[in-house]
Amino acid sequence: MTAKTPIPGPKRAMILAAGLGERMRPLTDTTPKPLIPVRGQALIDSILDRLEAAGVAEVVVNLHYLGTMIEEHLRPRARPRIVFSREENDRLETGGGIRKALPLLGPDPFYAINGDVCWLDGLTPALDRLAAGWDDRAMDALLLLHPTATAFGYEGRGDFLLDPLGRARRRGERQVAPFVFAGIQILHPRLLDGAPGGAFSLNVLYDKAAEAERLYGIRHDGEWFHIGTPQGLAEVEEAMHHMAFASPQK
Repeated sequence: MTAKTPIPGPKRAMILAAGLGERMRPLTDTTPKPLIPVRGQALIDSILDRLEAAGVAEVVVNLHYLGTMIEEHLRPRARPRIVFSREENDRLETGGGIRKALPLLGPDPFYAINGDVCWLDGLTPALDRLAAGWDDRAMDALLLLHPTATAFGYEGRGDFLLDPLGRARRRGERQVAPFVFAGIQILHPRLLDGAPGGAFSLNVLYDKAAEAERLYGIRHDGEWFHIGTPQGLAEVEEAMHHMAFASPQK
């Protein structure tokens, strides 16, 4: 059977793997969250497999908490090529981590994926759908959003609303939003123009892009799982085991 040709998209990506995983203790006392296995495969390996299938040639992985373990785990992997951005002193959070890694990511749009995200694709892989939806003239960020009503294990009030053109805006303080950010996105380096130094959240940049009407979202058409605690991990494993209709992890 001939392998499917991926939709042309970013050739570089970043996996945010520097988090502490505090809510996953005691599992994360000795194992960084991206190395926790789901269905027998480390979360970060599942992400890298999807990136390879999407045609990504190089992935930047940022490291902080138990970073040596992640580096050693990934050393045998040949594709995609992996380079590391080390946050050896202070963790820089999502925005600061990407800002530090920009020299490694180059001038073009790139995928940015949380190192602990767990999802199943729909009819078309989520990364391909993001690539097909990217409009460089209109967008600085394109987020994969999942409906809060069907987000397994998620109990929050959502993150974003979408207008008819796909532009995303954050929910108000007392508002309930129909979509949660899935931790998967395409970003353009210009999003970080004028970004602060040190540690800061990507939310600062999302707000900036939304104000300029350059923050967009696309609805995920597969399954998405929130893994926040050891109990939540067990529930996700059980749910995925019984999803006979779901595609196998790639």
